Amino acid sequence: MDENRGDEIRGTAGGTAPVPLSVLDLVTVGQGRTATQALRTSVDIAKLAESRGFHRFWVAEHHSMPGVASSSPAVILAHLAAHTERIRLGSGGVMLPNHAPLVIAEQFGTLEAMAPGRVDLGLGRAPGTDGATAAALRRTDRLNEGAEDFPQQLAELTRFLDDDFPDGHPYARIHAVPGPVQATSPGGVQSPGRPPVWLLGSSGFSARLAGVLGLPFAFAHHFSARNTVPALDLYRESFKPSAVLDAPYALIGVAALAAEDEREARRQVLTGALSMVRLRTGRPGLVPTPEEAEAYDFSPMEREFVDGWLKDIVHGTPDEVRTGLDDLAKRTGADELMITANAHGGEARLRSYELIADAYGLPRAV
Repeated sequence: MDENRGDEIRGTAGGTAPVPLSVLDLVTVGQGRTATQALRTSVDIAKLAESRGFHRFWVAEHHSMPGVASSSPAVILAHLAAHTERIRLGSGGVMLPNHAPLVIAEQFGTLEAMAPGRVDLGLGRAPGTDGATAAALRRTDRLNEGAEDFPQQLAELTRFLDDDFPDGHPYARIHAVPGPVQATSPGGVQSPGRPPVWLLGSSGFSARLAGVLGLPFAFAHHFSARNTVPALDLYRESFKPSAVLDAPYALIGVAALAAEDEREARRQVLTGALSMVRLRTGRPGLVPTPEEAEAYDFSPMEREFVDGWLKDIVHGTPDEVRTGLDDLAKRTGADELMITANAHGGEARLRSYELIADAYGLPRAV
C-alpha cells in the first residue's frame, strides 16, 4: 500500500469524538439571501471547521435547484482553498456521468496544484438533479448509459490522473495538465501527489465497486438512512486491499444540527424538511424561513414524510446531538462522520458546528 495515500484518506478523531468529524456543505440559499451570501457562509464554515479540527470539508454537485448553489464544486473548492490552509477540501461529490473524465482530471489536478496534499476527489454516478436537467448537462437523453458506464468512466479518469494509459491506447498521448506528465517532460518538476479518489453512493452499487477496487467509500446516510448498514456491510465484505488502502475506510454523511435548546433546533431543521417536501413534489425553491416552515399547513401525506425525514436528522441540544452522533457511529461502525447542517440562515449553521465542536471538546487553533 502507498502509505502516503492512505494517510491522506484516514483522519484522526479529535477531543472526545468517537471518529474523525468532517463537514459536507451544500451552499444552501435561504429566502431573502443571495448566492453571494451563501458562498461567503461556506467560506466562514470552512474556516471555522479548520480552526476547530474538523478533518475535511466537502461540497456536493447539484443542478437546477434554487436553494442549492453548489453546481460547480471545482470552482467553489478553488475559492475555499484560497481562504484555508490545512483542512482537506473535496467533492462529495462530482457526478462523473455529467462530465468528460479528462475535464475532471484537469480540474482536480489544478486544485491539487493550488492546495497540494489536501484535495479529495469524491465521485458519484447519479445526475445530482432531475432527468431533464441531466439531459441538458450531458447533451443526450440516454441517461441510463451514464450509470451503466460508470466503472469504465472511473477507470478512464484514474488513468488520466496517473497518466498511465498503456501503449497503443487511443488516449496514450493525451495528458491531464497539471499532472504527472510534467515530471517526465525535459526539465520538468511536478509534485508526485494526486487527489485520492473516493466513491460515493446511496445504495449497494458503489459500495461493492469501492470494495472491489480497494477505494474509500462515502455513504449518503443523510438521505438514505435505511440503506446505510447494508451498504457498509457490502463494502466491507467486498473489500480487496489495494495500493490505496489495506483495509476498508468508510465515512457517512449525517444531517445534524445543534442549537442552545431543543425547540430552536427543531425550528431550524423543519426548514430543510419543508425544502425536501417541495423538492420531492417538483417545486424546488429557496430554503424557507423557520417562521414559514412552522406556519406551513402540511397535508397528512406531507406530515408523514416530514416525520420520517426528521427522525433521521440528529438535532437538539449539543449534548443530545453528541449522543446521537455517538450512537450512529457505534451502530454503523463508520470510520468518519461527515456532518451537514441544513437550515435557512448561515448563522444557525455556523453556530451548530461551533456547538458540536464544543460538545466534543475539539481544540481551538491558536
